Amino acid sequence: MERVGPNVSQTKQVKQLDRVIIRFAGDSGDGMQLTGDRFTQESAVFGNDLVTLPNFPAEIRAPQGTIPGVSSFQIHFADHDILTAGDRPDVLVAMNPAALKANLGDLPRGATIIVDTHDFTKRNLDKAGYSSNPLDKLGEVDDILAGFQVQPVDLTGITVEAVKEFGLSRKDAARAKNMFALGLLSWMYGRPTEPTITFLERKFAKVADILGANIAAFKAGWNYGETTETFVVQYEIKPAKMPSGTYRNITGNLALSYGLVAAGVRSNLPVFLGSYPITPASDILHELSKHKAFGVTTLQAEDEIAGIGAAIGASFAGQLAITTTSGPGIALKSEAIGLAVMTELPLVVVNVQRGGPSTGLPTKTEQADLLQAMYGRNGEAPVPIVAPQSPGDCFAAAVEAARIAITYRTPVFLLSDGYLANGSEPWAIPSVEDLPVIDANFATEPNKTVTNAKGEQDTEFWPYLRDEATYARPWAVPGTPGLEHRIGGLEKGEGHGNISYDPANHDKMVRIRQEKIQRIADSLPPLEVDDPSGQAKVLVIGWGSTYGPIGAACRRVRRAGYDVAQVHLRHLNPFPKDLGEILKSYDKVLVPEMNLGQLSKMLRAEYLVDAQGYNHVYGLPLKAAELAEAIGALVGETEGREVNLGEHGLNLPADHEEAPNA
Repeated sequence: MERVGPNVSQTKQVKQLDRVIIRFAGDSGDGMQLTGDRFTQESAVFGNDLVTLPNFPAEIRAPQGTIPGVSSFQIHFADHDILTAGDRPDVLVAMNPAALKANLGDLPRGATIIVDTHDFTKRNLDKAGYSSNPLDKLGEVDDILAGFQVQPVDLTGITVEAVKEFGLSRKDAARAKNMFALGLLSWMYGRPTEPTITFLERKFAKVADILGANIAAFKAGWNYGETTETFVVQYEIKPAKMPSGTYRNITGNLALSYGLVAAGVRSNLPVFLGSYPITPASDILHELSKHKAFGVTTLQAEDEIAGIGAAIGASFAGQLAITTTSGPGIALKSEAIGLAVMTELPLVVVNVQRGGPSTGLPTKTEQADLLQAMYGRNGEAPVPIVAPQSPGDCFAAAVEAARIAITYRTPVFLLSDGYLANGSEPWAIPSVEDLPVIDANFATEPNKTVTNAKGEQDTEFWPYLRDEATYARPWAVPGTPGLEHRIGGLEKGEGHGNISYDPANHDKMVRIRQEKIQRIADSLPPLEVDDPSGQAKVLVIGWGSTYGPIGAACRRVRRAGYDVAQVHLRHLNPFPKDLGEILKSYDKVLVPEMNLGQLSKMLRAEYLVDAQGYNHVYGLPLKAAELAEAIGALVGETEGREVNLGEHGLNLPADHEEAPNA
């Protein structure tokens, strides 16, 4: 394939690949998140399937040049359906010694490392803990980079030279090095350049010099790959075959926000968000604040409790009420969630889970708030729990959480996590008409005939009379003539809703509220069990963002010739009605989770099955290759034979994801 660069014409070899994992890493001020995001958008436009994993420090400005200050962005893109951001990068772009050291252990032998030599100074090497410059020892006995394809490039120096005409200071000029790196990687993998140039023109429209410098650096990176002898191979990953439809790349927080807006449209209710900013949920507040045209009102409250208090008030007033937070915020909101349980008002409580306990790991992912959502309130206060499985699925999960909240008059937990919130994937944009209609079914007239003191028949509104099918109480908008009523946090008398301290009534109301949650299971579709052969003896069950690693691991096990089944839970309270029968159909049940075994505890308690946990709490997604080995070992134990996932001449890379029909 021949291309013409700015100065030279050179023939470059083009090599076909089916998938690639690239990680951009540098100081938290090097623009790695922007670089990764732009490469992602280019790949989305090209038509690849992709999954991303942003990873950044919790500090606003972590110590420059140190390992704790390293920010990275990983993208896995392919010509077939993939499920994870990949376990180990094929390519690492390291902007400084700390970025190299922090990520080197994740690379497989043979991986390509592109290093910005400019920042490999003694001062930066000392900060990263290097006693000597590893780039000076390439090919020597003590070469720690032996086995990797190392490409040292003075990214900063070339960038400064490329943008000299714009008259920027050296410091400002050097900031464009991330665009040089993006241009180089865009050339290496044949990414379209127009989306990035259009993005830069829009972002820096009012700052001509900065705009010119960034575009010049981006083009210089492309031309460097095109013309230099350092890079002689260009790689091609063809577009993935996707079901027909209109797609866009979307993050979990954005999809969740759109889902809440869509739920407002389909329920014909105004949307109210009462929230307090917290990582990694703040983007939902930012996004929803843009959609006043869809009847969305957002309140950035002074604290977590005020946020949910305002949301409960909005729900009482007849709006689709939402509050968003992470685990520490849920702890603060717990009494108010109990109030919503007692008053039986619709409320969507979004918990974008992060590492804990306490402040924990604000920018790292975890799914350790399941038991908090299940039991983290005083008294018997059952709350439905819904969990999305991928960034795009956050949209459908948000609509489902709103449906349950409105239909059954209850707060609902929506458990996302940091991986889903910040990660992205292609998402098929649904038609609004295909989304479920959510009927608020407001009370409009009195619902109870009573005999007054004079012996005459009269009508009243009783706020705790119930629908026979759902056990939902009527929802009356304040100001509706004849439906005046009051509610609060004290126990209700059944039906009339007046305060009651009667022991028998309390027992009855506790059981009614529990029964209402259990009746949600009647509206849930049957679980889909992925068991291609129908011969599997091992079932892998998960929830939330473990869907990707579990699916990729099961594909690998099946590719090696072994049988394994997979089922994934969206509804965690109540469980689907057919779950017990499914669990009892398999000899072994494995439950991978990013916690110490919370779902497995619930399954053991509910169904008395020997659910075995696979538990890692690293602040990172589970690794598909390691999980595949654990699944293989359990299959071997069940079938009484040794399992070798590398047999049958496969020799797949440890993190390779086969297409589902491979």
